Amino acid sequence: MVLNTWPWPDATDAGYNKIIETDNALDAVVAGCQYCQNAQCDGTVGYGGSPDTTGNTTLDAMIMYGPTHDVGSVGGIRTIRDAIGLARGVLEYSFHTLLVGSSAEQFGVMIGFEEQSLITPNSLERYENWVNNNCQPNFYKNVVNKTTQCPPYEIEPTNIETDTATNNILTKPATNKDNHDTIGMIAVDSNGNIAVGTSTNGANHKIAGRVGDSPIVGSGAYVDQDIGACTQTGDGDTMMRFSPTFYAVTMMEFGFSPSEAAQRALEKILKYYNFAGAIICIKANGEHGGASYNFNNQFSYAIRTNGMTGALVVSVPDFGPNNDDTIEIHESTTEEEILN
Repeated sequence: MVLNTWPWPDATDAGYNKIIETDNALDAVVAGCQYCQNAQCDGTVGYGGSPDTTGNTTLDAMIMYGPTHDVGSVGGIRTIRDAIGLARGVLEYSFHTLLVGSSAEQFGVMIGFEEQSLITPNSLERYENWVNNNCQPNFYKNVVNKTTQCPPYEIEPTNIETDTATNNILTKPATNKDNHDTIGMIAVDSNGNIAVGTSTNGANHKIAGRVGDSPIVGSGAYVDQDIGACTQTGDGDTMMRFSPTFYAVTMMEFGFSPSEAAQRALEKILKYYNFAGAIICIKANGEHGGASYNFNNQFSYAIRTNGMTGALVVSVPDFGPNNDDTIEIHESTTEEEILN
């Protein structure tokens, strides 16, 4: 079984075909994420997308294997296009969990990866248009003239008591499917081994040096072999403060369905922030589901299981005041139910 965030069935099929070939969940996650890296899915995965404040595209990725709890993650990668492959390299060729920046790139070269530019004519044009628009929008706060000019900025005095999350969100760039489409993938092989992975080029016009939620264990993705796995997409800077995929897996351990667990993890964040995000989960028994908040009912995930001729896209409506029946609409489904 293979499932991933967003309606990218070709990536799902790539992962599924690999699991049929090798019966290895890690192989499937790598193959599925690599498809989106090479296809530049929605411009938010892979090279040539989401330039930062210096015009560079940087990549984050992680992979985690349920049976051993091993993890490999990379962040801030500027010169190696195969971020998910490099993350697996960290898992297989080091005792570390996360490598970042130029040192991670040097490690990649040592284990056989080729360095090449991630900048494309399209990403350069996006960066130049942003600069010509006085660098709007941007992710700075508590600085002078952030809405009328490009950095560098002079800082303003701050007060943690009054500088609330509600005030901060008012001038923060919007999160939507066009600028936060991380691919998160979950694969289960015939032996029940579960692997999860993520790959992204992060938030559009992020401050140079930013590493998002995708390579962070328990945020971008998490797996417990005896319980199941979850992965997420959305406003990573907000979501990573709550370890939502770890929390959602814990909720499944307590008996909640995948959809209920995902929604409970998102609801914890709402106590502090207005944000947009979604989580998909699968239990070890094959039951799967998801929850979405503030994505204007645009979120979906793709899944392929044994017996299916191609991936199926499953819509996940937003929960909230206008969608109180989200869990009933998209209650978790087993492999047998989705085939019927």
